[in-house]
Amino acid sequence: MALVEAGACGQLLLWPRVVLFGDSITEFSFRDNGWGAYLAERLVRKCDVVNRGLSGYNTRWAKLILPRLMAKSAGAESTVAVIVFFGANDSALKDLNPKQHVPLEEYAANLKSMIQYLKSVDITEDRIILVTPPPLQESAWEKECFAKGDKLNRHNATTGEYAQACVQVARDCGTDVVDLWTLMQNNEDFSSYLCDGLHLSPKGNSFLAAQLWSRLEKKLSALPFLLPYWRDVDHTHPEATLLIYDY
Repeated sequence: MALVEAGACGQLLLWPRVVLFGDSITEFSFRDNGWGAYLAERLVRKCDVVNRGLSGYNTRWAKLILPRLMAKSAGAESTVAVIVFFGANDSALKDLNPKQHVPLEEYAANLKSMIQYLKSVDITEDRIILVTPPPLQESAWEKECFAKGDKLNRHNATTGEYAQACVQVARDCGTDVVDLWTLMQNNEDFSSYLCDGLHLSPKGNSFLAAQLWSRLEKKLSALPFLLPYWRDVDHTHPEATLLIYDY
């Protein structure tokens, strides 16, 4: 249910919200054909989809800033779902990318810490969805690294270890999870899901959007369509329809 607060012209309408919290794959998700844009379109007039994607970030940094993004006094009570999507940067190789690398055990502990924080602001585990990092197409990503004068700084097998840790955290904490690393590799040529070996292509965005929607649709099916359909507004006295509207 959306929240209402007193306002000068009736009650202030506050849309429920779905929060997307992740790295660049989340930050880019509102681009054309992005998975975040897909969810926002599906949920228009029902809730806001809020993009809190932060390119380059890992769970060590995310854990620190989460309380600054979500608190009881900042709309947590109206948050109907949170998607937590980290790991692509945490799994960078320590020797070649020490700034973004987070050790595997710390990565798992950071995810658990974020889940515990969300629960502390009354976002229960049934409203949290973890997403594992996608698989890495090493030859394509190596070209991206070489173009910047770097060596290949990630390995798909290592990314898989982080994906497995994410799945285990979800099991331990009772949240839902999309094991993107495994699901995408069910397709023999998973490179089509990626635009540069790491980030999602249009096909990859569509794939993730479908995976998330299959989970969100069940959680959000009871959300009402906000504000009356235009044909139902009394055009001679619109205030009689719109200013007494509650939901």
